[in-house]
Amino acid sequence: MLAVAVFVATYFLIATERIHRVAAAVGGVALMAILGIVDTETAFYSERSGIDWNVIFLLFGMMIVVSILKQTGLFDYLAVWAAQRSRGRPFRLMALLMTVTATASALLDNVTTVLLMAPVALMVCRRLGLDPVPYLITLAFSSNVGGAATLIGDPPNIIIASRAGLSFNDFLVHMTPIVIVMQVLLLGLAWLLFRRRLDARAGRAGDLADTICDLSPGDEIRDRRMLRRCLVVLALVMVGFSLHSVLHVQPSLIALLGAWLMVLVSGAHPAQFLEEVEWPTLAFFMALFVLVGGLVETGVIGNLGEAAVAATGDQSFAAASFLLFGSAVLGAFVDNIPYTTAMAPVVQDLVASLPAAEGQSLWWAFALGADLGGNTTAVAAGANVVIIGIAARNGTPVSFWEFTRYGLIVTAMTLVVAWAYVWARYFAFA
Repeated sequence: MLAVAVFVATYFLIATERIHRVAAAVGGVALMAILGIVDTETAFYSERSGIDWNVIFLLFGMMIVVSILKQTGLFDYLAVWAAQRSRGRPFRLMALLMTVTATASALLDNVTTVLLMAPVALMVCRRLGLDPVPYLITLAFSSNVGGAATLIGDPPNIIIASRAGLSFNDFLVHMTPIVIVMQVLLLGLAWLLFRRRLDARAGRAGDLADTICDLSPGDEIRDRRMLRRCLVVLALVMVGFSLHSVLHVQPSLIALLGAWLMVLVSGAHPAQFLEEVEWPTLAFFMALFVLVGGLVETGVIGNLGEAAVAATGDQSFAAASFLLFGSAVLGAFVDNIPYTTAMAPVVQDLVASLPAAEGQSLWWAFALGADLGGNTTAVAAGANVVIIGIAARNGTPVSFWEFTRYGLIVTAMTLVVAWAYVWARYFAFA
């Protein structure tokens, strides 16, 4: 009860923004430590309920990579290219950025993708005089949906694959088809949700686009030699991410090695690349992991999962429906990485009690719920937290409720589509 009370109070402060989200999260961790709910062992060293250092150092490494790439003018180049391709039309630009983000999130992890794409969105919006907030929010949505397509696209998928013994090809066969459908749906939702905000600046953007079309994207590159070296390193990092399960190397180590190589080939001074690191975002992530870890350590999440699973009995479709919607609801309030870690053993026990074909459907319902639930609130997924941190740093803050009021609609619509898919593929027409 103490763990729940502290978590709810902290979440209330984060949601209402009475104080800064980092201060609220760190204060919640301090209170949990004072009350004896967590200690240094559970917070710093426990794989089940502590800080996920792989996520933290993945973020840290990729923030350095992005910082150095920014110095080459690459993002300015991509901003001019995107403005030219969209001809300054706000929704066409949004659709272009969303599609690229969703595709990249399937090949990389979604947090890395938003770290690379957010600076592009900010720069092209600045060039065209557009409000960047709708573009940043839809980038987060697309990264969470696109990341669901593959084993490596979203951290919950990696956790589920490890526990269930699922392969990269399994995710391609079972998850990619519905993700493509949901991404098309997401483009339509983005137009409905943001069309008024986009139309408000459409005329000015079109005038600026005519001017930008006369520019050459190549003129934006400040140091071509440095850019070539950095792109080679970036390509190696991307290959490393794609093969990390084969190489048995954690993505965090690949990101750190990539950051080190990027610093080496660019000759950048620490003051140059460290100033771009989103330190508040890293601190918030660490505090959030410990807060959720308190719920895991005291059995709150596990007990909720076991009670719900017991209520469904041997009704496999009811169990799949619970895992889909329940994971999205719980994942809206706790980061989906520790939530998936806590629930995976519960799902494994349930799968073992069912026939093989029906049991496998539960893993896919679980994965869809955990991934899609990441769009619900501003703290439900790592990509959201990163986007909000980048927006605040660049003077275009996105509030908790501004993100969440759109996220609730997107999550509800995609969950309905996912539920219909699970029913049709694994039960009605199995």
